[in-house]
Amino acid sequence: MLDHAGLVGLVMLALLVGNLFLFRLLPATFFPEQDTGILIGQILADQSISFPAMRQKLEQLQTIVQTDPAVASVAGFTGGRSLNSATIFVQLKPLAQRHLSADAVVNRLRPKLNGVSGARLFLQAQQDLRIGGRQSAAEYQYTLTSDDAQALYQWVPRLVAELNKHRQSVLDVNTDLQQNGLQMYIDMHRSTAARFNLQPNQIDNVLYDAFGQRTVSTIYNPINQYFVVMEVAPQYWQYPNSLDQIYLSTAAGNANGTAQTQMSSKTVRGTNVKTAASGTNSQNANAVANQQTNSISNSRGGNSSGSADSTAAETMVPLTALASFSARHTATQVNHQGGMVAATVSFNLPAGGSLSQAQIAIDEASQAIGMPASIHGAFAGAAQAFSQSMGTVPLLILAALGVVYIVLGVLYENTIHPLTILSTLPSAGIGATLALLIFGTPFSVIAMIGIILLIGIVKKNGIMMVDVAIQLQRNEGMPAKQAIHQAAVVRLRPIMMTTFAAVLGAVPLAIAIGQGASLRQPLGVTVMGGLLLSQVFTLYTTPVIYLYLDRLRARVARWSERLPWNRNAGKEV
Repeated sequence: MLDHAGLVGLVMLALLVGNLFLFRLLPATFFPEQDTGILIGQILADQSISFPAMRQKLEQLQTIVQTDPAVASVAGFTGGRSLNSATIFVQLKPLAQRHLSADAVVNRLRPKLNGVSGARLFLQAQQDLRIGGRQSAAEYQYTLTSDDAQALYQWVPRLVAELNKHRQSVLDVNTDLQQNGLQMYIDMHRSTAARFNLQPNQIDNVLYDAFGQRTVSTIYNPINQYFVVMEVAPQYWQYPNSLDQIYLSTAAGNANGTAQTQMSSKTVRGTNVKTAASGTNSQNANAVANQQTNSISNSRGGNSSGSADSTAAETMVPLTALASFSARHTATQVNHQGGMVAATVSFNLPAGGSLSQAQIAIDEASQAIGMPASIHGAFAGAAQAFSQSMGTVPLLILAALGVVYIVLGVLYENTIHPLTILSTLPSAGIGATLALLIFGTPFSVIAMIGIILLIGIVKKNGIMMVDVAIQLQRNEGMPAKQAIHQAAVVRLRPIMMTTFAAVLGAVPLAIAIGQGASLRQPLGVTVMGGLLLSQVFTLYTTPVIYLYLDRLRARVARWSERLPWNRNAGKEV
């Protein structure tokens, strides 16, 4: 090839251009999807669902997941920060028994789970490496913020609907925006309540007694303690018309913390109740009787956390007479980020998908619906780290090349031939990207580590040849062409030995099987592909590049000798 320098120069130019082209063609993601044998899922149900109904949905979805032949066990829980969500954990059978990846199991379960009405279960494989982001139903997040909350609530559902059309790029699209919860508003008629001598706090206490799970006492025994919780029976939790059966007593008890009986005065024995004077009606007589009953109870009762009232039928007023009810939509949660109202759109990637493709899909969806400029979108969590890391990849590669150049320049006391050694890298880059494309592996942080590792391994071919050639020129006065030819012949055997030793070391990583193997595979693929292709090219291109740069060095030396200050320095000597 030393006699076909022009052809080799064209090949080197093609390698440089090919690196740029293939790198743009290669899909990218942050970390490879792992198969750890564990699935994590979040259930999102209707925003107005009750706790018992949510528990039934959880059990129904757990049963569907458990029936899959690849599943070993399922566990889940609901409650906590929101009533319409639940979390489940799925333990898969060993990979040798299920013969399917975790993503394949999720894809098989997805149609069955989507058939459940009123709730959706979003499953994802647990990852050993996770970065930031708020908790969501899917692995990747895209957060939208705005100063105008109503505009945000209007456009986020449109974006989710548009993204659901891009199933080749994103799956399981959902949002934490929850504005359609149902809430029962009770508008109290203050004038009517005042006629019955009832205060707003009394109505509030009655509702809390019925639905708030008030702790009214504690039972102690030698080894434990038990809280006594007061509430209506569970069958009254489900329907709003349960409020029609709430009654308030007009014979309010004392507020001093003493216990009072709730029995009618007719059931209390040994009490003399005198009627009122002539003209007093029976209602006033009943009120006096209730007051007498409560006074007896006060004298005999102990301390209590609240006051009990007489519940004689004549003193009970239905809540419907004191207030009106109306069901309205309300937000079950409101998220903020950076002082602004925020909503997060979560999504998973399809099999073979990448974050770069998802980013393109989100941009296209935002443009398709005409997202206003007042709504700002940005990736969060792992997706945000991916966007930031992709912007620093070129700088990282340039920094590595700069360090290598400086070290080699100091080693050889030469500023030209370190470039000869670095000329071996374009072919390694082509080999690495081609290997990733052939194996269908997206470019990731792990693949980036493999490329940085390649920079250190591949340049040893150039070092072996250039080191011998420089020594032959300096010590034996051999011409550059003859020196590099002899160096290539002499160093061929160690070059082949070291290259194939490194390739064989990367093969187990490239063909790794088992749980979690996908995290290591990009490292082996990039190293193996880069070494094999660079081995073919560097044996032919490195000697030619050495001659080119040696001639350039000689021309620069002759040109520098013609400079005036160099000529004057020669005369003085």
